[in-house]
Amino acid sequence: MKITGARTEPFSTIRRRALAQAGAQTSAAAPAADSTTFLGLGEADLTPVVQGALQALLIEIDDLRGEVARLKARLSEAEGLADRDGLTPLFNRRAFLREVGRIRAFSQRYGAPASLVYFDLDDLKSINDRFGHAAGDAALQAMADRLLRNVRDSDVVGRMGGDEFGVVLVQADQAVAEAKAAALARAVEREPLQFGDWSAPLHVSYGVRQLSPGLEPEALVAAADAAMYQRKRERGG
Repeated sequence: MKITGARTEPFSTIRRRALAQAGAQTSAAAPAADSTTFLGLGEADLTPVVQGALQALLIEIDDLRGEVARLKARLSEAEGLADRDGLTPLFNRRAFLREVGRIRAFSQRYGAPASLVYFDLDDLKSINDRFGHAAGDAALQAMADRLLRNVRDSDVVGRMGGDEFGVVLVQADQAVAEAKAAALARAVEREPLQFGDWSAPLHVSYGVRQLSPGLEPEALVAAADAAMYQRKRERGG
């Protein structure tokens, strides 16, 4: 018997689908529709009014499940956006520090070295002063793009704020990370920034600090930052 209303499926079909969605196992040799039960009642025991009410309830449950799935998808999207820098496709500072902590814990547990490289885009203020903040934004985006194109998928890149960036290199001790940081700096500086009808060279400074269990993420970032400023002083920058 079919019930009139929002849907024209037999009540027993809707009932079986609802049970299946709730995790019930249905057999290929299921009983005929007129002998199935719902809450201990056979379909023949339910009046059309009761069947209609139950059908409406199961339809509402279907709709609620769909709404929950949509809400979960939107929540996941919002969480992803909350991790992203507003100008570049990189992690923001909060998310980057979280990843530093995660990789540090993995490194400590499995004895796999990892290092943090702290970059500073040296020319940003002069670019902003000469060409405006749109050009400065383009320089930051170029920096982010060049870092991303020259690291592995397993590495992590974030914008720490302003003209500062962080990179976590997995499977890299201090010596390996120093060599990789120098290569990344060359990749950033290899080509000038193109913006409209003018171009400007990009210059970066960097510092390296191998991750160690005794330092929290903020302290590791501060140590790499200090190493970067020490390198600047040594070169007279």
